Amino acid sequence: MTKSKKILFVCVENIGRSQMAEGFLREMAPQFDVISAGTSPKPQLNPTVTEVMKEIGIDITKQEPKELKDEMIYSSITVNMGCMDKESCPSLFVKDVIDWNILDPKDKDIIQVRAIHDQIKNQVFNLIQKLEK
Repeated sequence: MTKSKKILFVCVENIGRSQMAEGFLREMAPQFDVISAGTSPKPQLNPTVTEVMKEIGIDITKQEPKELKDEMIYSSITVNMGCMDKESCPSLFVKDVIDWNILDPKDKDIIQVRAIHDQIKNQVFNLIQKLEK
């Protein structure tokens, strides 16, 4: 089976929101080709994010932060997760971006990260519904 559409989730550090979105889309709609990236990626995923995803049975520990490249943008439907750092906000570099404006889980406690996780899960579900029409 070939993957139908390419979906790119972007944020600044690519260690939290975009990684959760990538994990959800892989789990909920494996027919899509999904990747996440950041304008200033950090070396490893946010441990609270990986813990919260593992609580619901989605293991994202094999996903790695990646730097946003032009070829990713031009070949994908791009979703900007939100920006904590306006100077390196992906939506400044991407045309026709879908902007979800989701709070960054960085430095948040596990309860707050669970709430962010729920918001991302709902947004990914809605995106799947739109893409399958």
